[in-house]
Amino acid sequence: MPHRSCLRAAIAPSAVLTALLPSLARADFSWNFPTPVTPIARDTLHMHNEFMIIITVLFVVVFAIMIYSMIKHRKSVGHQPAKFSGPTGTVQWFWALVPFALLLFIDFVLMGIPATHAVIDMEDTKTKADMVLKVTGMQWKWQYEYPDSGIKYISTISTPREQITNQEKKGEHYLLEVDNPVVLPVGKKVRILLTSTDVIHTWWVPQFGVKRDAIPGFLRETWVKIEQPGIYRGQCAELCGKDHGFMPVVVHAVPEAEYLAWVDKKKAEQTAAAAGADKTWSKDELLASGKDVYEKQCAVCHQPNGQGMPPAFPALAGSKIVVGPLLSPEGKLLKDSHVDRVLNGKEGTAMQAFKNTLSDAEIAAVITFERNSFGNAKGDLIQPAQIKALR
Repeated sequence: MPHRSCLRAAIAPSAVLTALLPSLARADFSWNFPTPVTPIARDTLHMHNEFMIIITVLFVVVFAIMIYSMIKHRKSVGHQPAKFSGPTGTVQWFWALVPFALLLFIDFVLMGIPATHAVIDMEDTKTKADMVLKVTGMQWKWQYEYPDSGIKYISTISTPREQITNQEKKGEHYLLEVDNPVVLPVGKKVRILLTSTDVIHTWWVPQFGVKRDAIPGFLRETWVKIEQPGIYRGQCAELCGKDHGFMPVVVHAVPEAEYLAWVDKKKAEQTAAAAGADKTWSKDELLASGKDVYEKQCAVCHQPNGQGMPPAFPALAGSKIVVGPLLSPEGKLLKDSHVDRVLNGKEGTAMQAFKNTLSDAEIAAVITFERNSFGNAKGDLIQPAQIKALR
């Protein structure tokens, strides 16, 4: 592993910086890398420190020669310029080839070989992997799947809308907090698969040293092995649309026993959610649940008041689709109906299909809420069992 000597190699530059710039040393990672908690992050910091030393030495040497030459050979001391064109002598060839050879040595031996070793290790996602996490980016949230455990859920920003609109003071983790964080065990190598349903997103957690694009139609890979328990925050680092800045990543790294307890709890929640499709919900229950789903999944585009941002995000208030028929007289799915639009989305627009990301109960609840809010007042509802039958 290329990180076996990272600590020793990183001590020297870190000690110098701490001695010379104590104020910067205490500035967390506002001016420096965040504290690494994975082998990849530690390798990245090691490479950065090593390369900065090499670059600094080159900078000092080159500029020292330049300044010496300008002072020593200036016209005011009577120095006369040489009269030649091109490398006509041994000295000219020396000053052309020796620096070139030196830079080649530095680039390929001092920098290239260590960097190549580190990059190869970063790309080795399968060797001794203990588990798999699938990450799917979508505007503007993340879906996480644990294939080995059968767990799947959506993670969306939980920063209050009042803070975003400057109606309240910003919180400590403004725009870096979610409703459903990723939970991973400490000390386990996690193979991460990334893809996207719409545009390119980037899953980035600085303290992991991981920043990998999620591209529609492709399955990309990276890995992490978290060494310390804690809460680690990141965000989408790609310009993925108007709400690019509202797509945070939060990872809870916990001991294995705590992780296994979380898995059992999450499975029980999913079982309960699936069972919810088989019961009859009251209208009040659907409206209450639908309001919560709308605020998490829909308000970012259609706005909390349902007025949208036409033409990209049409208003739901008075929408012909929302106030139109729910189903056909035979109880079948109508094309371009309210139910069809929520289940299957609309190709070529920002309206995504929610049939694979929301449960039957959540879809039924949000449809019922939209049809009875924003002045629509349709008075009807749809049951989760009906959504289940339409899938």
